[in-house]
Amino acid sequence: MSSIGFNLCNIPPWVIASRHFNEHPQHLEIQGVRQANRHFFEKLAAIENAAERALVFNDYMSVKYQLHHWQSQTDTARRSLKNSYLRFLRGWMMDSNSVEGAVLKGWVESRMGLPPTFHKIRISGIHAEEYMTYAMDRTRGSARTNAINGQLDLLYEYCQYELQRRHTDETCLKLFRGTNDANDYDLIEHIGKRAQIVRLNNLVSFTDNEERAWEFGDTVWEIQAPLAKVFFYDALLPNSIMKGEGEYLIIGGEYRVRRIMCTV
Repeated sequence: MSSIGFNLCNIPPWVIASRHFNEHPQHLEIQGVRQANRHFFEKLAAIENAAERALVFNDYMSVKYQLHHWQSQTDTARRSLKNSYLRFLRGWMMDSNSVEGAVLKGWVESRMGLPPTFHKIRISGIHAEEYMTYAMDRTRGSARTNAINGQLDLLYEYCQYELQRRHTDETCLKLFRGTNDANDYDLIEHIGKRAQIVRLNNLVSFTDNEERAWEFGDTVWEIQAPLAKVFFYDALLPNSIMKGEGEYLIIGGEYRVRRIMCTV
């Protein structure tokens, strides 16, 4: 990616974006988030039940960002507090090219250093005119809520904490994506009859259910997604509206994809 810039992560953006990172995953960490919230993570460490940990996370987010005070505020402040990280996750589920989707892609760009390659239209680089469409949506969305990037920082770190507890002996997950526009992705390299290296958008939806992936396109890809690149998954929170769909939001870059053949 020629337009990759700086980030707020412990690993350079060009490494995160590379196929080599996916083949040899490393721990990713947003600078300062764990340290600033160390008492919260220490509390989680003492809780064995995942559902209870999720409730503690929701309560912590509510108190830290005063999300529970929205009804007592003026109209402007009320809208800002009510539009929490959950609003943006819901917006992504409805349409990844929405204003909410732009904010999530913006978080990946600012924290990981990976700019989007698509938002409503293809984006060739950060200096392209098409980039402004995304940038305007991102700005509008960020203005809607209180410290949204800080909320998303903590969501990502909590997600990573849970994945590390649940998958102690794994570094990757097998995931699937259905698409109707497979030929529109940036092809980096053919590496076999059904395998290739493609560049994915900086944030992409996948599922752990192969059958469900077929509902979203006539081409289904299988990838090995590093745990470190999982931004969110639907079973993370007890009140997630994506519950049961097996959806994962994956940080993008260059991925080895294997085309799954339809058996019907």
